[in-house]
Amino acid sequence: MTGVRVLGYNIRSMRDDRAALTRVIRACAADLVCLQEVPRFWRWRARRDALAASCGLTVAAGRRPAGLAVLAGPRCRVLHAEYHLLSRVPGMHRRGLALAVLDVDGARVVAASTHLDLHPGPRRAHTAEILAVLDRVSRGHSAPVILAGDINEQPGGPSWSLLADAFTDAYAAAPRGPEHTYSSRAPRLRIDGVFADRRITVLGCGVPGDPALAADLPLATDHLPLVADLRLP
Repeated sequence: MTGVRVLGYNIRSMRDDRAALTRVIRACAADLVCLQEVPRFWRWRARRDALAASCGLTVAAGRRPAGLAVLAGPRCRVLHAEYHLLSRVPGMHRRGLALAVLDVDGARVVAASTHLDLHPGPRRAHTAEILAVLDRVSRGHSAPVILAGDINEQPGGPSWSLLADAFTDAYAAAPRGPEHTYSSRAPRLRIDGVFADRRITVLGCGVPGDPALAADLPLATDHLPLVADLRLP
């Protein structure tokens, strides 16, 4: 069995304190980092790549539209990557799915990042699209799936429930530390999640409680990071 640490994090287009953001990501020491609200405009690629490099990571999957990326640590070897734009909703921000198939110390896994819509109808429709893509990729590469994202909905909502029916809600399975991820200054909502294939064992999941990070967390972005320790089959 292979252990892997996953970080899900909405970084608000790096509009806040970049040094604090870098310190938080480095302190989480994740093998796989699934980001939302990655920069989409001025020098977006250079800014994203510089963040990855400053954290000792490489970009495994990502494009400009929808602002998503999967970053990988030195233990990971990228085997395949895809980027999907989900069905367009007129007048709404475009949503997507970034995914990479990786080898982590000999174990294969699909790591994916998404950021769902603020409105419930498109959010649920996009969730169904995401599940179909992940099922295809998982079957095609014989690899279990890890999905991290800003769901914009709390547990019990229709989209969250679709994901929790298909995968294991990592925090619900093995809570470790605080659960609320929004906002970083006054966390009251659990709207960010890590969802793991049933073949994956969840060892622990939650917002990092390291006191050394307390000052940086509200400076880095408006969400809190969500870290999951998993064991791959």
